[in-house]
Parts: sequence; C-alpha cells; structure tokens
Amino acid sequence: MTLSDDLSKLAARAKTAEDRFAAAQQDAHAKLQQDVQSARDSLQKGTDQLRETAQANQGKVAAWWGDAQKSWDDQIASIRRDIESKKAEHDLKAAQRYADDAEEDAKFAIAYAYWAVEEAEYRVLDAVLARKDADSM
Repeated sequence: MTLSDDLSKLAARAKTAEDRFAAAQQDAHAKLQQDVQSARDSLQKGTDQLRETAQANQGKVAAWWGDAQKSWDDQIASIRRDIESKKAEHDLKAAQRYADDAEEDAKFAIAYAYWAVEEAEYRVLDAVLARKDADSM
C-alpha cells in the first residue's frame, strides 16, 4: 500500500466512525450494545495488528511509538476500569455521570486521533522529502 492509499484508508475510516455515531443516535439500545461490542472487538484486533507491525519493524519504527503505545494503553485501561465499575451502578445520577464521563472519554479519543493524523501527516511529508532527497543523490 502506498502512503496515499494509507491516508485515503484513514479518511474513509474516520468517515465511517462519523456515520456510525450519527446512526447510533437513532439505534435501539440492544443494537447499540451489539455495535459497541463489535467496535471494541475491532479496536482490539487493530491494536493487536499495530503492535505486531511495530514489533516486526523494531528498529525501523520511531522510538516515540513505544512511549505513545504505553501511554495509550494506560489511558484505555483506566477508562475501561472506570466504565466497568460505573456499569455496576444503577441510580440515575450514576448513570448521568457515566454518560458524561463516556462523552469526555470520546472527546479525548477524538483529540488523540486528531493528533495521530497530524503526526501521520508530518511523517508522510517527511518520508516524501526523504525519498526525493535520496532520489536526487
């Protein structure tokens, strides 16, 4: 896959996430629970694939990846612990706090993804420049 293809795939995936969010607003509770589980399973699969790719390219992947991955894993683990503990609570205020926290977690994930896209943009442009420099030598 070329870098352009990778960027197109990223843009399409972001559009899919946006469309699923819009549709979720109208979905029945049971369907939404299934969609949440499906998204979580897909996320885990993607995380595993990304980790495998990073391990296979050790030495080639920038050193920042290890720190970024650990930070992300720690954040996700903390969020999931909070989610699981809050699901056990049943009163209205707890449910409202859970919803507020879930929305804040989603905002953070979007901000992190935005940063990741900016990082990818920088890396892609840097790669193109490096290739042009190498080709001109």
